[in-house]
Amino acid sequence: MNRRHCATAAITLVCALALLTSTGQAMAAPVPDPSPSPSSSPVGSPTRYSNADLEKVREQIDTLYRKAGAATDAYNLAEEQTKKQSGEIVKLAKAIVDGQARIAALKDRAGAQAREQYRNGGLPPGAQLALSNDPKLFLDGLNKVRQSQHASKSLLADLNQTQEDLETYTQDASANWEKLETNRVKQAKAKKKINARIKAAEKLESQLEEKERDRLRQLERDAADKAQTAWLSSGAIKDVSGEASAGGAAAVAFATAQIGKPYVWGAEGPGSYDCSGLTSQAWLAAKRPIPRTSQEQWRLLPRIDIQDMRPGDLIIYHADASHVGMYVGDGTIVHAPRPGRNVTLAGAGSMKILGVVRPDK
Repeated sequence: MNRRHCATAAITLVCALALLTSTGQAMAAPVPDPSPSPSSSPVGSPTRYSNADLEKVREQIDTLYRKAGAATDAYNLAEEQTKKQSGEIVKLAKAIVDGQARIAALKDRAGAQAREQYRNGGLPPGAQLALSNDPKLFLDGLNKVRQSQHASKSLLADLNQTQEDLETYTQDASANWEKLETNRVKQAKAKKKINARIKAAEKLESQLEEKERDRLRQLERDAADKAQTAWLSSGAIKDVSGEASAGGAAAVAFATAQIGKPYVWGAEGPGSYDCSGLTSQAWLAAKRPIPRTSQEQWRLLPRIDIQDMRPGDLIIYHADASHVGMYVGDGTIVHAPRPGRNVTLAGAGSMKILGVVRPDK
């Protein structure tokens, strides 16, 4: 019996350990196994991850933040559209109120005409004219009849047109309300994705020890330096020597003045920014409003060749145009990198370039 109890307890312990292990992997994947291996971690060493392991973690965190950036762009666009639709609804509501007031005024005029006819014995102007024996009164009456007919037709036309306009305003307001609700749903979904991906990235990083986080940041710098060196070595900006326009210089001055302020998704200043919040506010300071999101900046602003680049131009990154930085010269950009980082200078080639746009072309 004792052997049977021991065997049962052992099996139970193994199953419990297996369950805990699988749960840990589900929650923490894709973090590598935190247990140090004899080959990579000498006895007494605080290092749990090899550089290869940390590089995988770095890539996973970078991917999560890039996906959060794409979701942030979707959120910002939905927010802009929501503001636009809200503004349209306010305008239409005013137009509806004005239309209702005009209809009331036209109905008052129609009522006044009806009361005037009643005071004339209920006879229409044509009948009164036919009963007149005085030629002068007849001619005066004929002119009044024509004026009255014209006024009645004009009144009726105004009333009909105002009613049609009112119906159109009401339909447009309903359509804009539906768009507003659609954009609110998009915002909510994007916000959920952003928070989930940022939380996942932060969880990956939080599972590292302080020294490992320091090594991780060094790996980030090394990866950026390697990409920047390769980009410069390719001759990509060999002949880039354009001088900033007055607007570009003003935009650069604004953007660089924000260095050190934290990245916050959806933020447009003055205390924090996301990537496109920084670039859009910089060009707004230069009195040149541009689209709010990096994807819209890429879609709507004039594109130029890298060789023609000058300070103030915007460099769009990644295949989905989910990041943007402002070129400040000498192969450098100012940008708001990602959550947990501050507005800073970086190599323009430290990320995969999609293209360059010029707000004041």
